[in-house]
Amino acid sequence: MGPRARCQRPHRRPPAGPIRTSLHAVAELLLAGPAYAHETDIRLRATPGGFGVWRQPGPRVVGSDLVIGNLRVPLVGSVSSLAEVASVTPRSLEDVYSEVVAIVVDDALSIDPEAAKILADAFHHGDAALKALAPEAERVLWPEHFDIGISVDDVNYGLSPGDSAIAVPYAYVGPWVVREHPFWNASFGAARELSEFPDVAAIVEFFRAGRAAAADGPGR
Repeated sequence: MGPRARCQRPHRRPPAGPIRTSLHAVAELLLAGPAYAHETDIRLRATPGGFGVWRQPGPRVVGSDLVIGNLRVPLVGSVSSLAEVASVTPRSLEDVYSEVVAIVVDDALSIDPEAAKILADAFHHGDAALKALAPEAERVLWPEHFDIGISVDDVNYGLSPGDSAIAVPYAYVGPWVVREHPFWNASFGAARELSEFPDVAAIVEFFRAGRAAAADGPGR
């Protein structure tokens, strides 16, 4: 058995607040939105160094750059200025879901390369853990909540880069019907900050513990 991949622990700030929101805006307005306009598909996926559209090779974010074919554009300025350089038509997904990202195309983005790498690493490790848990499940990075996840036997498993409730990257388990069990520590199920896990195998064990807890006990 080879060495286990290790989760990068952030040495500076995690991708919280404006940085995470800016990356979310790129994911929604420059990747998922245009993909939906062409293929009616909003799904994204984890890709090496970041995330991209579902159909690869295709537009993606690598670190703090937008990559389209041979073009690599630093994520600076606004969504509209990036779109002009990359020859992309930005598109909101407000007609697909209600909780669209809180940035409009002319807002200035705030993206720190180190924080962007932390987010990319979080998606990479989450993707690896989900694949180990359920290899046959479709691992989707959804633009609505900007998290990567799967659903197996009425239970959601995934990795979020952070949100209004938990500002740092975290792994979660969310049964469609939450059971009474000491494992659950959130209204939707269970969540643990990614920095608590020493490696990908530990995230997998958290998911497996959640699977066992979801199978145990009556619903609330």
